[in-house]
This record gives sequence, structure tokens and C-alpha cells, in this order.
Amino acid sequence: MSTFPPPLSGSAQDETAELRPRFDESGLIAAIAQDAVTGEVLMLAWMNAEALQKTIETGRATYWSRSRGEIWIKGETSGHIQEVTEIRVDCDQDAVLLKVRQTGGACHTHRESCFYRRVDGGALSFPGEAD
Repeated sequence: MSTFPPPLSGSAQDETAELRPRFDESGLIAAIAQDAVTGEVLMLAWMNAEALQKTIETGRATYWSRSRGEIWIKGETSGHIQEVTEIRVDCDQDAVLLKVRQTGGACHTHRESCFYRRVDGGALSFPGEAD
């Protein structure tokens, strides 16, 4: 398991060239998966330090399941894998963006993206899906 250096203070964190992820009080960081070709946002999941390190080492999107309390590799059981082509962090390193090549649907509902509903005036609609 990896240990990343601790985050820096203030603007030093924003400007460092070192990977110093800022995990929350539960030891997690938000991870957004985005299609590397189309730019479509596919899903949001969580990573702990081990999941982030495994993703870096293997090139396979690896997450922390909050409900199961364990590491999971995307597609390990479904075959809907995410091959990571690029990893980015935001300015203060409290979120991770994974650019991925997605095989199959990214969502557990088997849809291409988890963001398949739109909020229309407080109600949800399903753009692109038949009624």
C-alpha cells in the first residue's frame, strides 16, 4: 500500500509538482471517470490511497466501495473495464479525474454513463431514452 506525502498548506498545494492528494476525513478522494475520446462524464466514485496507487500502477480504474468497505477494480465482475489513459488532479488535489477507455457501460444500470437523468424544473427527465 502506498503512502503519499501529506498535502501542503495554501497556495503551495496549488502549485506543487508532487502528487499530494488531499483525502477527506474518511480517507477518501472523489474520482470522476471521463471518456478519453468523447469527453463525456461517465461516473463518480471514491478512492482511498490504496485504490489511487493501484490505478497508477496498473492503468485499470480501481475504486473504494463505501457500501462494501473494500477495493474494487471497475469491470472485474461485469467486464465493463476502464483503461486509464490519463490521471489529473484538481488545483488543491482533493479530486481526481480519470480519462478512460470504457468497455461496456460505465453505470451499474448498464447505461453508458451514470449521468443519464436531467433535472428539468425540479423533475427528472431521461433525455435520449424512449418513453
